[in-house]
Amino acid sequence: MMKYPALFKIADNASNNSQRRFLRLIRFEYLLLLVASILSLGLLETRWYYVAYAVVFGASMSVMSFRSMKKPEKTWYQARALAESVKTLTWRFAMRAEPFDDDRGVDARRDFRNLLNEVLKSNEVLSEAFSDEDPADEQLPGEVQTIREFSLDQRRDYYLKNRIADQRAWYVLKAKANKRSASIWFWISFAAYAAGFAFIVTRIVDPVAVGWPTEPLIVFASAVIGWTQIKKFNELAAAYSLTAQEIGLTEILITDAKTNKSFSSAVNEAELAFSREHTQWAARQHQGG
Repeated sequence: MMKYPALFKIADNASNNSQRRFLRLIRFEYLLLLVASILSLGLLETRWYYVAYAVVFGASMSVMSFRSMKKPEKTWYQARALAESVKTLTWRFAMRAEPFDDDRGVDARRDFRNLLNEVLKSNEVLSEAFSDEDPADEQLPGEVQTIREFSLDQRRDYYLKNRIADQRAWYVLKAKANKRSASIWFWISFAAYAAGFAFIVTRIVDPVAVGWPTEPLIVFASAVIGWTQIKKFNELAAAYSLTAQEIGLTEILITDAKTNKSFSSAVNEAELAFSREHTQWAARQHQGG
């Protein structure tokens, strides 16, 4: 398998850590709101009960404020976009694809270093997220340079097996997983709404009857909707499925490439398909910020 530069590992770790931090904060905030909605029912008439209610509600406000100020989701998207940029540069270099192709008569190693440096400088905002990472690994691993010296047939076979097939399987798996998650969370939300509606109907039938409280169900259903919007299950399922189809088409170009020039063009087209989704996510986050 391809060994990536140290910058990829650092950005990948920063993205994964920020994603986990962001989702943990969201889950904790929703949990606190759900508990607060239950406490709002006034199950006990004691001072300590309402102290607990105030503490829980205040904690939810604190989590929301902390999340809004720190914006871990911004680091998540930016670091992921950086990691994918480094990954695609590495594959282009190893495959002798433009701008690292032999036909240009340039020092490919120098160009690779310069482009990594440009990518890093354009993401200086991530320096804080990188502070805990170990940059000791190579920025141009020897394995990458060895692969670059393969013959055209060897590079084509290596790319088909370790990049095309690997990425296509990943996108297909992720498309199915997101589609399944979208369905599961839809039915969870629907069940919460249905239960709340049933409780309301019972009061219509008998207004004086003691009905079940609907407030916690409403908060729970709202949290489920918020979670599905954050995770974007349906949007990602469609995007990943489309990318998997694009990869299938570029696989034909890779297989049919018989010259260094045609192989370079095919690799670049494939890498554009791989990086497009991450670039779009980074752009959405930039617009949202």
